[in-house]
Parts: sequence; structure tokens; C-alpha cells
Amino acid sequence: MSTADVYYATPRCRLGDSLLNKLDRVLTAAGIETINFKNKFCAIKIHFGEPGNLAFLRPNFAKTVVERVKSLGGLPFLTDCGTLYVGRRTHALAHLEAAFENGFTPLSTGCQIIIGDGLKGTDEVEVPVAGEIVKSARIGRAIMDADIVISLNHFKGHELTGFGGAIKNLGMGSGSRAGKMIMHNDGKPRVKKSLCVGCETCAKFCAQGAIAFKDHKATINHAKCVGCGRCLGTCNVHAVTIPWDTANSSLSFKMVEYALAVVKGRPNFHINVINHVSPYCDCHAENDAAVVPDLGVYASFDPVALDLASIEAVNQATLLSGSIMSERDSPGKDVFTAIHPTTDWREQIAHGVKIGLGQDKYKLNLVN
Repeated sequence: MSTADVYYATPRCRLGDSLLNKLDRVLTAAGIETINFKNKFCAIKIHFGEPGNLAFLRPNFAKTVVERVKSLGGLPFLTDCGTLYVGRRTHALAHLEAAFENGFTPLSTGCQIIIGDGLKGTDEVEVPVAGEIVKSARIGRAIMDADIVISLNHFKGHELTGFGGAIKNLGMGSGSRAGKMIMHNDGKPRVKKSLCVGCETCAKFCAQGAIAFKDHKATINHAKCVGCGRCLGTCNVHAVTIPWDTANSSLSFKMVEYALAVVKGRPNFHINVINHVSPYCDCHAENDAAVVPDLGVYASFDPVALDLASIEAVNQATLLSGSIMSERDSPGKDVFTAIHPTTDWREQIAHGVKIGLGQDKYKLNLVN
């Protein structure tokens, strides 16, 4: 098996240089120009951050990638899909407002923003994937319509998968609401009766006839339900919910298989920005203190090798006092396991290698 190349630049910048310039040099050194972008639509998969969170990537990073893609003749757009939880990114209108609030606009980034799974999170493509668990993945249509996909990732901790990098941004982030539901459980929504107003809108959109009403409250027949997520997307009062009951291992495996569905069969490239390595996902409307200093930017054609290189860089870094790591009795140097002891980040890496998403052998190449 060949060794994957991972290119990186440290955050140190001499006068007259900048981290954005270094990012552009990393893109070039890693070979992004070998992709034929000419007149091709390029989805740049990013996380816009839940408003209130201040650890998400600055729009400046996106602009640097956009400008490089444009210089190569590409047609880039920034994209993300809707969320399952109640927040500021549950439907496309709110999601766009959240992105704008956090500084992502066509003026600041140089390209348009498209919410990948449509207005209510139901605009999806069913993509066949030869996974051990997932046989077809439900991916946001705009992401699958693109000719090329680039993941631009804020590398950080995650409470369910240990860490969030390229694999999570591609897999979980590209899933439609139904896709996310499948990854988080077995795709069977529930009704919180205290919130249900009996409007029957969900029943009108249920092609399976799985929703009935008693005393003006909806119930879902799981024997008929196929987990399409239409009810979740059409309920305007958030009465339709999902139980977050899938084991972390199963979630990680399904997420990796979704990532494979997103990239397989078309050019793809991946960037991890290891800045403000917060303990939790940017889906939170707040963020905790960083656990290690900023480590710079990393890029590769291999998302698995890229994530592993990023993990090992974090684990080799000096821990910051005053962070959550100061509260761990035996933090060791395995940062993500110490923060989230019920998770095992190695599962993402091992499963990614097993199904052919990438490899765990890599060579680090410093870019000045």
C-alpha cells in the first residue's frame, strides 16, 4: 500500500506573510492544481457554525480556497446541510441567516452559498454505497450535483465521535435530514405530543400513511415508517423528533460510509484547519476554551490520512492550562479520548481504511 501525502504549514508567519498565504501554498504543494476544475461545479463543504459559537472557521479561509478554485477555472460554492436538532440551522432560510451572521456571504467569500439539502432538509439523492452497514446514503442534492467536492474543516473534538474533521464534515455534514436520522438512530422519528398542535401537515407529506391522529395529536406507526424525514422537515413546531439512541461505534461507522458515498467516483480534496481546537462540535451555540495552541493548516487528497495526521499533531502539542484538559485526573496525551472517554476516535480511522475511504499510512510534508 502506498503512503498518502499530507501537507501542512505552521501558524508562524513572518512580517509580510499570513496564514492565508500559507494555506494557498499548502493547496498548491498538495497538488490541488492537478484537478481539472475548468467549468466544473465545485462544492466546498464547510460548517458555518451555530450562532453564538466563536470557534468555527473564519470566512477568510473559505475565500482563500474559493479564489484558488476560481483561478483554476472552477465554479465554487459553499455548502452545508440542515440539522436535526432545534437550532438556527434547521431549514435553509434560518441556515443562510446563521451563515450571514457568522460572516459567510458572497461578498466576504467570493462565491454563492447553497444549502445542500434544500429548504426543509428533504432535497436529497440516494447514493449507493458498498458499506458494511449503509447500502445507500441520503445526501444533499446540491452536494451530489457538484462535479468536485472539497472539504474545508475546523478540526476539533466531538462528543459522539471523539473528533470532527474531514470525515465527519463529509459524512454527517452532507447527509440530508433523513440521512442524519439514519446515522443517529435507525431512522424512526417520534412525536413529542406536548408540542404537537394537530395541524396534520406531517400526514399530508407522509407517502407511507404512517401518521395518524388521536385527540388532535400525531402518532407514527414505525411498521410503516421508512425514515424519509419528510415529517421532520415539514413540522414547523418541532414536535417531530428523533431519539439519539445509536451507539457511538455504529454512528462512527455509518458516518464513515456516508463520507465514502460523498467522494467516491469524483475528484475530491480535503483541508483541516487546526485552529481553536475546541472540545465540542461547532453545532453548539457556544464554545469552550481551546485545548492546544493553534497548529496551522493541513491538506491532502486522503481524508483518512489527513484526519489521522491532525489527531497526532494535536496529541503531540502542549496542552493549554485552563482548558477542559485541566479538569482531567489522568489526561495523558490522547486528547480526544481524555475529553470524551465514551468515544473511540480510532474507529473512524480504522473503518475508513477498511472500506477504502483512505489509509492510515502518511508522510508529512512541511510547507514554508
